[in-house]
Amino acid sequence: MVGDYGHLGVTVFFVISGFLITTLLMSEQESNGQISIKLFYARRSLRIFPASYTYVIVASALSALGMIHLRQSDIWHSFAYTANYLPSRSWYIGHLWSLSVEEQFYLLWPVAFVLAGYKKARWVGLWVILVAIVARGANRVLLIDTPYHDLEMFPMVADSLAMGCMLALLRDRLESCKPYQLLLRPAGSLTVLGVILILNRFMAYSVINIFGTTLISFGIAVLIHRSVHSPQDWAGRILNWKPVVFIGGLSYSLYLWQQLFLNRESGAWFNTYPQNLIGAVTLAMASYYAIERPMLRLRKRLHVRPAERIISFMPSPEATKSLSS
Repeated sequence: MVGDYGHLGVTVFFVISGFLITTLLMSEQESNGQISIKLFYARRSLRIFPASYTYVIVASALSALGMIHLRQSDIWHSFAYTANYLPSRSWYIGHLWSLSVEEQFYLLWPVAFVLAGYKKARWVGLWVILVAIVARGANRVLLIDTPYHDLEMFPMVADSLAMGCMLALLRDRLESCKPYQLLLRPAGSLTVLGVILILNRFMAYSVINIFGTTLISFGIAVLIHRSVHSPQDWAGRILNWKPVVFIGGLSYSLYLWQQLFLNRESGAWFNTYPQNLIGAVTLAMASYYAIERPMLRLRKRLHVRPAERIISFMPSPEATKSLSS
């Protein structure tokens, strides 16, 4: 048993997202002397909204036709990106809790970064990590008999995003710290990976749940740092391998559409093998080529002026594309 590997995967995604977005904000600040919040929101909207709203509209239509079941609250919370605050979500929009967390992060962090400034943003990130630990502890005491117990509300999961932000903000300083450098070596990174898997295995225990998510997020940040710091080793080569890059580009659409087809509790024909896999991949490909790629081309127009260009932080354009997808 390795614990909830699905939730572990979401945590990896959160840390990567915090690292990526903060690095892009820092790069824009460095190249332009300021950050355009308006353009940031425009770029994120073009990246996220068209594909996700298409999924929600299709799921709502299927529900109206009686093929799946959604409540009105499922639909409205999905449109508002607040599914992480909805108890007893329907299966077909249940996965959107993580996208909701992401959107809340996109809404809050750039503004906090601009208002606090580069150096004070580190303190904001640290406070978010501490608040998340306290929030998970309070959840174990105050919400134990309520529908909101263990719900993925933003304060209780934000430390994973904040850990990625802190990695971006402290990356240069960490690389000059000799004790930390040991973690970037193969033996150190393997030890970090082992600790992550052990903590994930025992996340059901209260103490591990409260503090373990923060420690796991730190470990994931170290592994991400190693991949960026040493892009030519075996891990970097795997991440830059063309099939992995392609899957990374397709990952958002796969994330959205697989939920319709991978419901183990459903006896519908489209939830049985192999048509469930065929259906998920087919609709993901259709979403990627018909919606995502046109929106990505449109989004590039927001970078045409020299003052709006973003400096890539990844070792190669392919790796950047994979992470930002």
